Amino acid sequence: MDLGINRRRAIVAAGSAGLGLATAQALADEGVLVAICGRNPDRLAAAVAELGHDAVGIEADMSTPEGAMGFATEAEDRLGGSIDIVVANAGGPPPGTPVGTSIEAYREALELNSLSSIALIGAVIEPMRAQRWGRVLAITSIGARQPIMNLAASSVARAATTSFIKTLSQEIGPDGVTANTIQPGLHATERLTQLHSGDLTLGIPLGRIGDPADFGAVAAFLCSEPAGFITGASIIVDGGASGGLQ
Repeated sequence: MDLGINRRRAIVAAGSAGLGLATAQALADEGVLVAICGRNPDRLAAAVAELGHDAVGIEADMSTPEGAMGFATEAEDRLGGSIDIVVANAGGPPPGTPVGTSIEAYREALELNSLSSIALIGAVIEPMRAQRWGRVLAITSIGARQPIMNLAASSVARAATTSFIKTLSQEIGPDGVTANTIQPGLHATERLTQLHSGDLTLGIPLGRIGDPADFGAVAAFLCSEPAGFITGASIIVDGGASGGLQ
């Protein structure tokens, strides 16, 4: 399927590894001009080399709104114009239970996984509205839908971002801009190995953990021309692990 986004300009936050990199790769494979960001210069350079397709790497810290807005500004300059596709993403906060997580830890999680995403999107949304085409996508987690006990701060922050995206979709929809979230379950990433051990396939009906490339393909579709009638949605990519009807 032709996704109809060749030569569009996209920014993918925290795109030097994991699901961010998989999303950036899927977009680049469609001919999208992609800028990614990361904090580790060596990892960032390796990711850019892997992406090819005239990809751009920018050192930026997504843990603050200022860092997110700086990434957007530099990306516009280096890609040569306004952004058509924004993928909001950031690393996850440390594990912790609801009571055992401090107020400061919740505050840091909200800054990392919600406020920075809101700032990044806000920095690029008006040109999308003016041209009457744009795609906003936030990578969150199934924890936003089905809270994960030992990832309390992450679940809270991801839920806040999900609410923002849903509300945003109603404001920008009349301008031809879509806004969605994509909610991953367990995928073969470095963060997964840091947080989990043992048989990770238990409770996954498909009997395997996710391949980042599969996730990237779904994310790229949500950024595509054919996905122009999908907005305000939260798409689960978890192999059927979440138990709810919605």
